[in-house]
Amino acid sequence: MNKTTSMAILRTTAACAMLAGMGAAVAHVTLRPGGVTVGSDYDAAFRVGHACEGAKATTGLAVRLPRGFILSDAQARKGWKLDVHKGTKDGEGEVRWTAETPGNALPGSERAEFVLRGKVPATPGTLWFKVLQTCDVGAADWAEVPASGSSAAGLKSPAAKLNVVAQGVATVDVRDGWVRQSVPGQSGTGAFMKLTSPTGAKLVGISTPAAGVAEVHEMKMEGDTMKMRELSAGLDLPAGQTVELKPGGYHVMMMDLKGALAKGATVPMTLKFEDAKGVKTSLDVTLPVGAPEGADAGGAAGAAHQHKH
Repeated sequence: MNKTTSMAILRTTAACAMLAGMGAAVAHVTLRPGGVTVGSDYDAAFRVGHACEGAKATTGLAVRLPRGFILSDAQARKGWKLDVHKGTKDGEGEVRWTAETPGNALPGSERAEFVLRGKVPATPGTLWFKVLQTCDVGAADWAEVPASGSSAAGLKSPAAKLNVVAQGVATVDVRDGWVRQSVPGQSGTGAFMKLTSPTGAKLVGISTPAAGVAEVHEMKMEGDTMKMRELSAGLDLPAGQTVELKPGGYHVMMMDLKGALAKGATVPMTLKFEDAKGVKTSLDVTLPVGAPEGADAGGAAGAAHQHKH
């Protein structure tokens, strides 16, 4: 297998993992959206969004570190006891936070992050952090991992997942992506998705074999006229903020379609990014054709012949 093929596989694997996202696990203990580059230092912020079932507050959180993650330190919390066990030279330690009094416990109605820092492995892959959440009543062990692959879909109590990606592969989280279907003879259509960059980046380009041209566009009202324009300088993705490409706003405009895009088909696409230092990365994704249930299928890019600048 040559270097180009290997990189393509790594990018596709990373993209599939990120597209799977955490949409079905928003109530679980999770890490911030996005991946991390091999060999990098990483701030792992475990997000607690609720107490255990039937409980009123979280009283403790114990994170079991996966093999390959080398802990450097953990962030203390006021009113909580911090216990750190770094484990072996290959990782596998544990970090535990325990509320010192019931008054210091985290109410179920509040959200918080428990942060530790370390270095990720020098090879791409998926790290699973198993987290035991204890509460005033009961506990929840977020420790399930898939038997194969890296998708947490279908797991009731998934461990927190971190995608470690190769050099040159973007760490941007991509989710809820789709492409509007088209009919024979139609020259253009739109693609939509949600993007979250963990460290900040700019979407500077798109390519797809399904269209001769693919650009990032913005659609907005100017007076009484709805107009669209290309974002020639790219689309900013502030660190940690989700930017949604949706009908009626930012979107990917696909022009000079190579054929009709039928509902149920898929469209491969390469997203190109650049960070504040000018470092360029890319991510290969595959988007389904057809609006998902509940999505707003109207608005932007619906009819390319009405595209005005």
